[in-house]
Amino acid sequence: MLTLPPKVTARAFDRLAEIGAAAEGKALRVAVEGGGCSGFQYEIDLDEPKEDDLILEGSGEKVVIDSVSLPFLADATIDFSEELIGARFVIENPNASSSCGCGTSFSM
Repeated sequence: MLTLPPKVTARAFDRLAEIGAAAEGKALRVAVEGGGCSGFQYEIDLDEPKEDDLILEGSGEKVVIDSVSLPFLADATIDFSEELIGARFVIENPNASSSCGCGTSFSM
């Protein structure tokens, strides 16, 4: 079965440019860890790219994903959302069978 790498929207790259992540030598790191109320949780942070990371680039900015997290994020979309309740990076993950209301926890 062919798995596709995650996609990053232009809106997410634009937000990283507003933050000035690349100017500080940082990238948006998206990782999956065990835990959360649904079994897995997303960790989203500004970090320096590492040697084994998948690097997705756009608008002079980078999003990085470690090799352990990559299978969990196959064909996912990383976006930035601004709503009345706040602004945040969000992940639409077709591999998740369910997710919790906070949007950072999911199960497979």
